[in-house]
Amino acid sequence: MPSVTLSSKFQLSIPKAIREEMQLHAGQKFAIITKGDTIVLAPIRRLDEVRGLLKGANPGKYRDHGERLERYK
Repeated sequence: MPSVTLSSKFQLSIPKAIREEMQLHAGQKFAIITKGDTIVLAPIRRLDEVRGLLKGANPGKYRDHGERLERYK
């Protein structure tokens, strides 16, 4: 598992193998998510990069808003 060291300026460098695997580029924006003592960096993708990502997904198996509220009637 690759590791990085926090610099004196509080910066991290992402190893080249990970940058290439995840197709990251200079200037890429990240969402920072904290979970307990864990930090998750999630790349924020442009809309044109994620278009078609869910192609073929079957939304038919999900309940709609009305179904969730029926049990409270």
